[in-house]
Amino acid sequence: MEIDLADKTLLTLENVTARYGDVQVLWGVTFAVREGEIATLVGANGAGKTTTLKTISGVVRATDGQIVFDGGHIDHLPPHQIAARGIAHVPEGRRLFPLMSVRENLEIGAISSEARRLRTGSFARVFALFPKLKERESQMAGTLSGGEQQMVAIARGLMARPRLLILDEPSLGLAPIVVREMFEIIQTINREGITILLVEQNVQQSLKLANRAYVLENGRIVLEGAGSDLLDDQRVREAYLGA
Repeated sequence: MEIDLADKTLLTLENVTARYGDVQVLWGVTFAVREGEIATLVGANGAGKTTTLKTISGVVRATDGQIVFDGGHIDHLPPHQIAARGIAHVPEGRRLFPLMSVRENLEIGAISSEARRLRTGSFARVFALFPKLKERESQMAGTLSGGEQQMVAIARGLMARPRLLILDEPSLGLAPIVVREMFEIIQTINREGITILLVEQNVQQSLKLANRAYVLENGRIVLEGAGSDLLDDQRVREAYLGA
């Protein structure tokens, strides 16, 4: 698969493989995310989407291939160094500290020295984006609703001052009205200049948002194109939209 580098490419995966023990999950995954865009990975459960995201952020180590972020190789780096370079990963399931306050959870997101230095401004930014969190900043995170917890998870990622925000299933388990709000927030974050790599069970909505989309099947990229083009692709509609 040939990657078009005509525009500024922020993240590139080239022939990336990854495994859990003896089980290989990713098989030569290649794709690129351009600066300022929303890119989405589409695929069935078990296709390797979450593993791909974890491999980018260093939680899973690539066994072959290369991952380049902003011109530098990151496939050999530990997660905290990858985060310090400007990648924030909001995992599936939120992974908050339930007995810590909203504010304390957010403070953890400011991992790098630069993010800590800018923490006051970051708090103002995320509270403007999520006014409900300002109202609940002293409340324990475990007592929040599902939608509010997801807001905390995304806001914690933004506290790192990332250039690339990775979102894994941000609408999972949320009520429809909250899902709509979540996608509006994702668009707002992107308009503020943050590049987004999205994995989302709501395939139709993610393809509507995405500038570029990649279809992952059995650990391999099998289709790519503009989000709007894949939304109209009959193969994608039959496989993921029930049409």
